[in-house]
Amino acid sequence: MAIRERLSALRALMKDNGLSAYIVPGTDPHASEYMAPHWMEMSWITGFLGETGTAVITADRALLWTDSRYYLQAEAELKGTTVELMRESDIDCPTISEWLKSSYEEGVVGVNPEMYSVNGFNKLRDELADGGLGVKSIDLIRPIWTENRPEIPMTALYEYEDRYAGESVASKLSRVRAALAERRCDAAVVAELDEIGWLLNIRGRDVDYTPCVIAYAVVEKEACTLFINEQKVDAVNAAKLAAKGVTLRGYEEVFPYLNNLHATGVLFDGNRVNEALYEAINPAISRKVNVSPSPLQVMMSVKNEAELDGEREAMKVDAVALTRFFKWLEEEALQTPQTEITLADKLHEFRAMGKNFTDESFGTIAGWNANGAIVHYHAEPGQCAKIEGNGVLLLDSGGQYLDGTTDITRTVWVGDENAIPEQLKHDFTLVLKGHIALAKARFPKGTRGNQLDVLAHQYMWQEGITYGHGTGHGVGHFMGCHEGPANIRTDNNTNPIREGNVFSDEPGIYRAGEYGIRTENLVVTVPAEAGPHSTGETYYEFETITLCFYDKRLMDMSMLTAEEVAWINAYHDKVYKETAPRMNENERAYLADKCKPIEL
Repeated sequence: MAIRERLSALRALMKDNGLSAYIVPGTDPHASEYMAPHWMEMSWITGFLGETGTAVITADRALLWTDSRYYLQAEAELKGTTVELMRESDIDCPTISEWLKSSYEEGVVGVNPEMYSVNGFNKLRDELADGGLGVKSIDLIRPIWTENRPEIPMTALYEYEDRYAGESVASKLSRVRAALAERRCDAAVVAELDEIGWLLNIRGRDVDYTPCVIAYAVVEKEACTLFINEQKVDAVNAAKLAAKGVTLRGYEEVFPYLNNLHATGVLFDGNRVNEALYEAINPAISRKVNVSPSPLQVMMSVKNEAELDGEREAMKVDAVALTRFFKWLEEEALQTPQTEITLADKLHEFRAMGKNFTDESFGTIAGWNANGAIVHYHAEPGQCAKIEGNGVLLLDSGGQYLDGTTDITRTVWVGDENAIPEQLKHDFTLVLKGHIALAKARFPKGTRGNQLDVLAHQYMWQEGITYGHGTGHGVGHFMGCHEGPANIRTDNNTNPIREGNVFSDEPGIYRAGEYGIRTENLVVTVPAEAGPHSTGETYYEFETITLCFYDKRLMDMSMLTAEEVAWINAYHDKVYKETAPRMNENERAYLADKCKPIEL
């Protein structure tokens, strides 16, 4: 079916169901960052393949809301489809609710409840009710997307061994049940794949970049049920799960199970559990507790010693791959034609040589010169930049290892170092100063990420420069590269930073049409030693666990304080000592030069 035919089929069903409009978001039932093609309904109905977008279909119009990162892509992909682009980053662009309320004085808007979180559904319902519009839960895509729809992935589930996880399933279930009791509930609905993988010590390959398996889970006082296509669980793993008190049921059986659930109270995270699950819960259960973040989010964000040991080991393996890549880039790469894509492929090749490597933790961002200024840039074959002449490369990448998850950004110069612009050095050093300031932070227990964010921004703000992305996101352990509930950004997130949380530290400067600079390490929150004049409060600090040198050629030494230089030298000394023993003689010599102390 062509896009116009799909829209026509959808409109016929809308008419049959008395709908004025139908909303198709670019989401899946599990609040996933990376979703399986089976759920790419927004792309199927519009032809737009960007990662972020929401379609609204009416009897005579079809519109797509997306942000400025995707304007050019959307214009090209929507051509000839009759779908109109709504530029949601533009100040005069109405929201979907505003547009619908201005277009209809009354009517009903349809949505697939599996594609909306409970909180997202409630927000939409309340906004539209303000304009006299109702919302109806109904799936109209499934009846018309009957040909060539990808199946839900069927990769096999596997056990994530306790030696990596650091905690047994029994212990985790006990902690979750204790959290339920505190909230006077005796059942919890879990939909997010990361949470399910963490809770049951299972992993899979159903989702790009994240070692998850597609499933739902319900935890009760005396039971734990995993709803999954049972063909994905072999006899050995089924027996292991059964021994841990986990019962298996079919993936779609979660809905009748919830409808027949007997519980005094049900707990769910309204940002992660979809509306269809909520609507399926037995209506006789009056106590339905919507909490965000869920107890599981908090628990999985606090890494235990085994997880942290694993992260540190993964960082060493990752560092060897990165050192080999940068050595190749300087000494061999440009002897043959290279593009942003071939660089990303080569980095993957080096990472794949490392022990326990399974996949990248996200699609590598290799931005050459002006492309580095596009924060979420993704190189496409035939459209990516060639690496030639002098320039700056922003390389944001990461790996998934059985030991842990890595995420690192380095900005490096390629070419004649005498040609480095002074403005580039100035900007690089501003970013580095903010990066170091956050890495050196000491703060009391209970501090939130937005209270630390100014440390990374301060030097840029003094010069009228800022960046639009967050400074730090949580990172999972052999799980999602982006994890909650706490983060480090200007937005007010009420979740405090906890001991054992792993965050990125990644300030940046982006000059459109010229270059982008970002410097990123991962840090873990650890106890800080009490000072000689301490008044007794608990303090934390960050331990930097990423191990890769900075490009000293890009530093303006006149901007660095003696204390900052000492920090850089100590960091480079740590990088060399912890990773050089894993390299050959030539690699060690290269690394030694990169880690040579700075002398002011």
